[in-house]
Amino acid sequence: MADSEIEEAVSRALEDSPGRNFRETVDLAINLRDLDLNDPSNRVDESIVLPSGTGQETQIVVFAEGETALRAEDVADEVLDGDDLEDLGDDDDEAKDLASATDFFIAEASMMQDIGRYLGTVLGPRGKMPEPLQPDDDVVEVVNRMKNTVQLRSGDRRTFHTRVGAEDMSADEIADNIDVILRRLHTDLEKGPLNVDSVYVKTTMGPAVEVA
Repeated sequence: MADSEIEEAVSRALEDSPGRNFRETVDLAINLRDLDLNDPSNRVDESIVLPSGTGQETQIVVFAEGETALRAEDVADEVLDGDDLEDLGDDDDEAKDLASATDFFIAEASMMQDIGRYLGTVLGPRGKMPEPLQPDDDVVEVVNRMKNTVQLRSGDRRTFHTRVGAEDMSADEIADNIDVILRRLHTDLEKGPLNVDSVYVKTTMGPAVEVA
């Protein structure tokens, strides 16, 4: 169960959000302190599965062949094989467009070397190299898990953001998501909660409400 203070902050953010004619996301802004983020080892870079889901469509592309590709077609947004991969390697603009439109890539482990060769320069800097799919992994399970996953990534910036839900989710569901993120963050950081300066929650167009 999430802290009642987190739920209270989420409720305020949802209540204070002006009505819009589109479905707003709910985002978390995290401000760090007392960390040298020029040192990559101090940066936050985590994939976190949200217990209540992201509340949004998550675009997932799978690189696979054979039976795995067939199974992936039922759950992924797009399934690409080795030939598609080579074509992307020859078309930098198309590769960049795909990287921008896709939240997560998954690839059979046997294809990872070729993905590094053809797409490493596009996906690597964007932090979007695929999650390797081992031979005994169930591609359907992996895709469904990734649909509820967000990326927590600070880079070299003291302030960074992540999605924690959508405005039509309950405050309780969103608070549970935030609680999981903060627990992971506190575990990751050198001084735990002491490295967190402040945390705010807000809808896309609404005011920011301090969580911690």
